[in-house]
This record gives sequence, C-alpha cells and structure tokens, in this order.
Amino acid sequence: MDSERSKDSLGDPDINLNGFQLWVHARQFPNEQDYWDGNWLNATAHCGTHDANVWTSGSIIHVPDLVRWLSALEIMNQTLSGEADLVSLEPELSVALKMGSLGQIQMTVGITPDQMSQQHSFKFELDQSYLENLIAGLRSLLAKYPVRGKPDV
Repeated sequence: MDSERSKDSLGDPDINLNGFQLWVHARQFPNEQDYWDGNWLNATAHCGTHDANVWTSGSIIHVPDLVRWLSALEIMNQTLSGEADLVSLEPELSVALKMGSLGQIQMTVGITPDQMSQQHSFKFELDQSYLENLIAGLRSLLAKYPVRGKPDV
C-alpha cells in the first residue's frame, strides 16, 4: 500500500501526532444508543517512519477510550508529568505517552492489521508542545462522536 496515496485519499486525519495518524469515519452502529454497541467507531490508523508503514482499520476505537485518553492528556498537560495511554478493547491499536522530567514525551504506538500473526511497535520522542494540538483534536472528535448511553454497573 502506497502510504502517501492512502493518506491523501483519506483527507486530513482527526489525530495527527508525529508518525501516527487516526481517521474516524463513522459509528459502527449509527442507530444504536446503548453504551457498548453505540460507541464503536470505524477508523483507520497509520503509523510509520523510515520506510516502515503499518495500517489498520475497522471498528477499533470505543468512544469512552478516547474520553479516558483526553482526560489523562489534560492532566499531563497541566502537570507536565505522568502518562496518558489510548488503550482499546480491540488489540489492533494502542498509543502510550510518558512525560519525562524536562517536558519530553516518549510515545510508543502499538499497531497491527492482524493481531494473530503480527506485532508492530514504533517509538517517537516528542515534547509538551505537541499536547495542545492533540487535546484539541480529541475534543473536536468527541464533539462529533459523544459517548452514548451509560455502562452497565
């Protein structure tokens, strides 16, 4: 897959963080209003650097996972410490950010199109200046796709 052509056909990503991009296309079940089925998003994720490109797509993101990630990122941005991880119930994608003592951030992206036979991990060095755009992108995405329903207790 030619990554530049694929990126162009998808338009601007909803989340663009160094070598990681995420495009959210729609809800998997647009008519469902319950917490579990109504919050799955069809998405495409890409991570790449130095001629390595990995893509995955499908219903790989649950809206509450984005809410938790946003909350952790807001705390990280305020305190300039801690960690903020996007962890999905689905194994195709994870993004971990860990703040260092001088404002640097280590980002590790785990991504796979086939979790039974592949594992891919990318590491990037960022700094706190990346957080504001990431937070703004997540807020915009969550305004478009708010959480539906409440989890079962």
